[in-house]
Amino acid sequence: MLPGEVLELAQQELLSWHGRGYSIMETSHRSEEFVAIMAETEQLLRSLLGIPPNYRVLLLQGGAHLQFSMVPLNLLGPKFHADYVLTGIWSEKAAEEARRFCSVHIAADNAGDGHRRLPQQRDLKLDPEAAYLHYCSNETINGLEFSYVPDAGAVPLVADMSSHFLSRPIDVDRFGLIYSGAQKNFGPAGLTVVIVREDLVGHCSPRWPTMLDYKTHAESHSSYNTPPTYSVYIANLVLKWLQRQGGVAGIERRNIEKAALLYAAIDASGFYSNRVEPRDRSRMNVPFSLADTKLDPVFLSEAKERGLVQLKGHRLVGGMRASIYNAMPLAGVQALVEFMRDFERRHG
Repeated sequence: MLPGEVLELAQQELLSWHGRGYSIMETSHRSEEFVAIMAETEQLLRSLLGIPPNYRVLLLQGGAHLQFSMVPLNLLGPKFHADYVLTGIWSEKAAEEARRFCSVHIAADNAGDGHRRLPQQRDLKLDPEAAYLHYCSNETINGLEFSYVPDAGAVPLVADMSSHFLSRPIDVDRFGLIYSGAQKNFGPAGLTVVIVREDLVGHCSPRWPTMLDYKTHAESHSSYNTPPTYSVYIANLVLKWLQRQGGVAGIERRNIEKAALLYAAIDASGFYSNRVEPRDRSRMNVPFSLADTKLDPVFLSEAKERGLVQLKGHRLVGGMRASIYNAMPLAGVQALVEFMRDFERRHG
């Protein structure tokens, strides 16, 4: 979901950006105007997240899926193995891709308990000789979110933050690398941000394609090839909107309120249920089940009539899933809770 005021401004500027008579989509990525947008977008990210100066901010394409390959290609160096924490489909996909390039050591795996809870620090079986430790800090499908940052010691920590990036403050200097697709919290699909510590840049083998080397993009300020110009423009507007909400700390307070309201409604009901350990529940993605699965299509149909859409759970787990990203207002969650209570009264 994108903020309404961002979409309205983009609509106003679609045909004539800043009164110039042409769209930002028609602007050369080498133009002075667009180069300024790229630089401002990076600075907005640095300011909102407190990114230290010894980290590079890269605005790339290919989504998180491409990072599943770029991470091992750039961070392995002379080593041949890396640690992966498996907590759901996205961390599993990352590990599967990494196996193409190195030996993957599983530091933890929660599949045995049906992805109901996350491993704690004491559960992690870490290899101090690993090239890096990778984990997905928010698993969208099962609704799991890490409430702590794993301690990897001297090993670089890598986080896929695609589904909750910019939803809560983070200590960037605890990570070697962070990556995130824009399409959840700060823009449309097509843009991926990578925040990487400078000492981890420049170790990609020359055997690999030029475009898969972080150094290529760091040296060219993310403009080695044509960047996703319109996605960067929208992200720029979203980041400015986020500033007006009180920054990341301000939006976190709103996210806590929204998630607490929805989980309270689920927990107070004998009709709905969420199977995730409370300490590990995601603020962004809230899966829940109805007591009678035969009512699932009825629930979705009636919800749609109320303007409540995209609530169908992932095909792997079924049920429902409410994704309440940054731009979802509190009123949207209130409307969902009101509908859920009404539906339970009529069908429970």
